[in-house]
Amino acid sequence: MRIAHLARSLISFTLNLSSAPLTKPLSFHSLTAKTTERPRRRVFQFSMEKTDNVSTTATEDAAVNYGFTRSEMYKSNLAGTVGPYDRHVFLCFKNPDAWLPHVEEDDLPKLVSTALKTRKNDITVKTKVRICEGGEGSEFENGDVLIFPDMIKYKDLKDSDVDGFVDDVLVSGKPWASGVQEVLTGSHVFVCAHGSRDKRCGVCGPVLIEKLKEGIESRGLKDKVFVSACSHVGGHKYAGNLIIYSPNSDGKTMGHWYGYVTPEDVPEILDQHIEKGIVIERIWRGQMGLSTEEGEKVREQKLPNGKDETKSNKHEENSAEAAKDNVASCCQGANGFSCCRDGSSEIIKEKKLEENIEGHGKGGLDKLPRWIGSLEQSDVLAAVAVVGAVATIAVAYSIYKRSG
Repeated sequence: MRIAHLARSLISFTLNLSSAPLTKPLSFHSLTAKTTERPRRRVFQFSMEKTDNVSTTATEDAAVNYGFTRSEMYKSNLAGTVGPYDRHVFLCFKNPDAWLPHVEEDDLPKLVSTALKTRKNDITVKTKVRICEGGEGSEFENGDVLIFPDMIKYKDLKDSDVDGFVDDVLVSGKPWASGVQEVLTGSHVFVCAHGSRDKRCGVCGPVLIEKLKEGIESRGLKDKVFVSACSHVGGHKYAGNLIIYSPNSDGKTMGHWYGYVTPEDVPEILDQHIEKGIVIERIWRGQMGLSTEEGEKVREQKLPNGKDETKSNKHEENSAEAAKDNVASCCQGANGFSCCRDGSSEIIKEKKLEENIEGHGKGGLDKLPRWIGSLEQSDVLAAVAVVGAVATIAVAYSIYKRSG
């Protein structure tokens, strides 16, 4: 009895502390809903709003510091920033979110990397090895190996196969004895999305991949163009970075690298480079197969970034064609020389003279004084005519003197 009385007293005391004098009978709903549910709802709404604001701010900061509008965009010359190589091998392994900063230190990639270091002196073809995504949601499966420009795929490389694969394919240049070759078709685009290695690639890469896939879908190229995320390709500061392996007009597979690529460049990449084979020079970094010397020459050109150099070239070509048309419509002299005196004909003649001088070499026109090479044929003919006239007059005068 005392225990029951004590319990009732505690309940009465608790109710008196938690609420004001009640005019209505207490119910379970009135004790719980009014005192707990509404305050919790307000706290939850506040937390969600705060989280959304933080998330939006972080996204904006990432875009400014690491995205396509970052301050370093277009600050460096792109042409010639790809080292010489003649073969590119991609090992398909997991997805970018699972890649270590140095993905070659993880499981299967580590075994391949170790085997390559061991046999590096035996590999005569300059070879680059990178990781591309594999598994669910990607174009390839884990363990697939892609080789360009050979356009070959080997499936399901396992840990125990690595040494044999490297020896057969990369060292000896033979088909893999333990695997079956499959031929790759179409164009293959590899976009650096290695975010754990560099945030710029982690921000730009996925956006470009999504944009490329949208463009491929809308153009009906789903079975002709394939896009994959890949690991670090070199040149984080040039992000977005991508590599395109596709056949040229002769059917030869070419590998072209692009940097500073933005979503706005994607339509041009699909319509111009992949469909028409036109290189977009303003964002072009280099290509597979260039020697060191050729790469240096390309770098010396210093193609401007962020400016459509291709359009400039086309404009110059059109101007040259127009100049030639003007020359032809004016008047045509003997041996292809024009008697027109406009500026365009002067330029064409200078180029022809320079070509002739270079073509004769050291034993030819190079021995003559440089000013002779700059004279026009009409000037030479005029000079000869004057000299001939003077000589004729001199001879006539001499005969006249003798007869007199």
